[in-house]
Amino acid sequence: MNGMTDKNRETEFRELKKQVREMIQLDYIIPKDIPDIELYMDQVTSFMDTHLSHNMRDQEDRTLTRTMINNYTKNRILPPPKNKKYSKEHVILLIYIYYLKNVMSINDVQAVLYPMIDRFFDKPEDSKEKHSMDTIYDSIYNLEKAQYFNTEASITRSEEITEKLFPKEEDEYLHNMAFIYLLGYDIYSKKRLIEKIIDEMNEKELGGADPAKLLEQRESERIVKEKAEEDRKTQQRRKLEKAEAERRSHQRKVRAKSANKKTERKINDKRK
Repeated sequence: MNGMTDKNRETEFRELKKQVREMIQLDYIIPKDIPDIELYMDQVTSFMDTHLSHNMRDQEDRTLTRTMINNYTKNRILPPPKNKKYSKEHVILLIYIYYLKNVMSINDVQAVLYPMIDRFFDKPEDSKEKHSMDTIYDSIYNLEKAQYFNTEASITRSEEITEKLFPKEEDEYLHNMAFIYLLGYDIYSKKRLIEKIIDEMNEKELGGADPAKLLEQRESERIVKEKAEEDRKTQQRRKLEKAEAERRSHQRKVRAKSANKKTERKINDKRK
């Protein structure tokens, strides 16, 4: 009888591992699947829905909406698009925001992403940074795949502990309650650790400054820089236009002078 019980438990354990594996299986966006072209907002939301919609608890929910993107930009979490188009780097940031906003506040998301935006977003060609938005996402994607197995093992171990204290066959409610508590404790502990790391990072990277204000300042500097570049190009274009106008004016004068000389020669020839 005991042997049969042990066999049943072994079967249940295998079934549990299978269920855990299915429940924690999240949709990821493979690095090579991120479009390397600029997208309009509707194309961005469609792309995110296509790849991440299975992660939603309610399948009717949207992974990303136009309102969300506008709010992220308004709150300085996401740099504004250029000519209403979003780059590959914008999409990578939106993927980070999608995952992070579920476990931390928007202010903490700002604090985490600001240094990345400041150092790697729209990085100039002469930048000394050895990493880029692409290579960082590549590495984090590979870390996520490895962490999946650690998460599976941790959840399975929590279930084993719960089963010993409150066997499911004896009291399913107490079993589920204890299991939820263990999972919640694990999440809460990690959340506290995340917040501590963010606070330390905020102090070190930002000097305690508000990341939203820093992003606003960065955006203002970008606008000023783009305006200066636009003014420089305008001045250069005007110089070229002026030079071209002077060249054409000179050509007209030369042609007029040449025509006058021909006319004078004809008159002189007639007089002779």
